[in-house]
Amino acid sequence: MTIGVYATLVATSLVLLLGEKLIQWIGVLRTYSIPAPVAGGLVVAVCVLLIRVATHVEVRFDSTLQAPLMLAFFSTIGLNAHISNLKAGGPVLIRFLALVSGLLILQNVIGILLAFALGVDPLYGILGGSVTMSGGHGTGAAWSQVFSEHHGLQSATEIAIGCATFGLVMGGVLGGPIARLLMRKIGGADMRHIENHDDDTLVFEAPKAEQPTTPAALITTLTLISLCLAGGEALGDWLAGTVFELPTFVCVLFVGVILNNVLSLLRVRLDQHAVALVGNVSLALFLAMALMRLDLWELAALAVPVITILAAQTLLMALYAVFVTFPLMGRSYDAVVLSAAHCGLGLGATPTAIANMQAITNRFGHSHIAFLVVPMTGAFFMDIVNAIVIKLFLALPFFH
Repeated sequence: MTIGVYATLVATSLVLLLGEKLIQWIGVLRTYSIPAPVAGGLVVAVCVLLIRVATHVEVRFDSTLQAPLMLAFFSTIGLNAHISNLKAGGPVLIRFLALVSGLLILQNVIGILLAFALGVDPLYGILGGSVTMSGGHGTGAAWSQVFSEHHGLQSATEIAIGCATFGLVMGGVLGGPIARLLMRKIGGADMRHIENHDDDTLVFEAPKAEQPTTPAALITTLTLISLCLAGGEALGDWLAGTVFELPTFVCVLFVGVILNNVLSLLRVRLDQHAVALVGNVSLALFLAMALMRLDLWELAALAVPVITILAAQTLLMALYAVFVTFPLMGRSYDAVVLSAAHCGLGLGATPTAIANMQAITNRFGHSHIAFLVVPMTGAFFMDIVNAIVIKLFLALPFFH
């Protein structure tokens, strides 16, 4: 049974509303700051799985809007990236990127060691390492083709999709509990007293705040986003097949950064409220659609060695966030938010990281530096570093 594009959009909207209601009704979801798209999306994914098991009917939601929503989200990150802001957050960004890079290396080391211990091809270790854990579905799909065509790895694409799906779920589920644990370390049982709903919030920082805007500003923002999508697609096609090849979403973000800063030099200011509105709507819809479309039965089909590797990666991420990210980022409230975001980046994707941050800051208060550092780190720098790390590991002798 295939659900059409419009019905899928309706279902996605209902999933978001369901997630909000579940968080209101179920105290444990509020306690552990589970994002609304994760709560609602997983319920629908489980329902689809039960329908498949009970009736042998496979429900498929249309994916036409998923990629445009994701690209629109990344374009708003670019349209919010000011060089002056990056300079202000430079030291923190560099430190956080170093921590992210360290996890990429550890993920592949753990994956390869477990693959050898379990007697399977070490390529499965990398596939269940930074390729899919930090890379997500896009990076996993791209590298699985390389592993299949050039290294002869069987079922690489299917395993990559399953691993990335597992990571997306765990990245959204793990962030809240980790944040709750770390809040106890800083003595912040409830930090609403630091909350400050001023006009200086960043684009994704206050998703539930009212955003004053006008139809003209909204149309201008949609025009700029369309330019980012078209320019990013053209840039991606131009770089395809070269050593500088990048995923389309990175190209879209890059075009947004250039466009934003060129307009700033021309003294043309964007309506950040309109950017915030479109960005948060795109993020919420994309995450809800991605999660409700999860093929949970594919996770059950993963071989025991791969499931073991994924379980180890989840444990690694939790330990790394608590004992490495949190202390090295300063043992502060900002460090708590960054640690929760790192769970999203290290197991899921940038949208998951931002959803984790929103769930925490909506309850405890703003963290300007986290919303300044994480979007650019996760959406741009991390993918470049990950590509380099993967290539360095593939250069090891036992892969030849």
